[in-house]
Amino acid sequence: MKEPTSSSAGRFTVGLVQMSCGPNIEENREKAVQGVRAAAGRGAQIISLQELFLTQYFCRSIDPDCFCLSETIPGPTTEIFTSLARELNVALVVPIFEKRTAGLYYNSAVVIGPLGQRLGIYRKSHIPDDPQFFEKYYFTPGDVGYRVFDTGFAKVGILICWDQWYPEAARLTALKGAELIVYPTAIGWLERDRGDVGSQQREAWETVQRAHAIANGVYVACANRVGVEGRIGESLTFWGCSFVCSPSGEVTDRASTEADEVLVSVCERSVLEMQRREWPFFRDRRIDTYARITERYLDEESDRSDT
Repeated sequence: MKEPTSSSAGRFTVGLVQMSCGPNIEENREKAVQGVRAAAGRGAQIISLQELFLTQYFCRSIDPDCFCLSETIPGPTTEIFTSLARELNVALVVPIFEKRTAGLYYNSAVVIGPLGQRLGIYRKSHIPDDPQFFEKYYFTPGDVGYRVFDTGFAKVGILICWDQWYPEAARLTALKGAELIVYPTAIGWLERDRGDVGSQQREAWETVQRAHAIANGVYVACANRVGVEGRIGESLTFWGCSFVCSPSGEVTDRASTEADEVLVSVCERSVLEMQRREWPFFRDRRIDTYARITERYLDEESDRSDT
């Protein structure tokens, strides 16, 4: 088997597996395997699973027993998907609740190449702490920076869920050479919010990621989960809508709000090239004016410190 060369191809094909998750890890893993097979069968070369796909979204509550759901890298899940990537000759983005050592856990994604090689790990950088999204209890903030992986089909940057709201993360990933940014995600409505602001929240979520595609001249792909998890009155409804958008922000493929689906989308390098030529944001960046972007907040007192 010959490893593909990204620079020699004019296009690459992305697959996203959108699925609901039940309480049984083995059943969730098998559903994900079948989703990967379906995507590969339709020509996908780079296939992403959704955030924390092995389990239901346990961060809805604080429970120390949930740390037992974690696993090491390499571990049983990475071994299964390493063999699958090699068999199907595809690159895989496999999110993992990573146990690095006792007491040190991450929300991670392993990138596996088409020869079954482990290309590396991305660890989620931005960790939320909101009602039913108590991730700060479980996850240490990522310590590997923003990374880009040459899968052989395309250069892929990985960011995870809450990372998707931060333009700095998308920019730094694009500046490292990403042609595609993949966002494995688990986002949905709190039961009390769905009726009042639900559509507004979902539109904001899609809009900000499409804006990252435009501002950085990259393809963006987001794999979200579906289904209702939790007790009545305290449930989360995951809204699906996994999608792929072009460097111009056009959504080329979108999944439904409720069904398990496999999305496959072709990405053209000529589109990426022309978008960056016509809207040369990288060329016109004023890097000499951005030094203070690393400060938490800029107010009158901090402004006086410049003088």
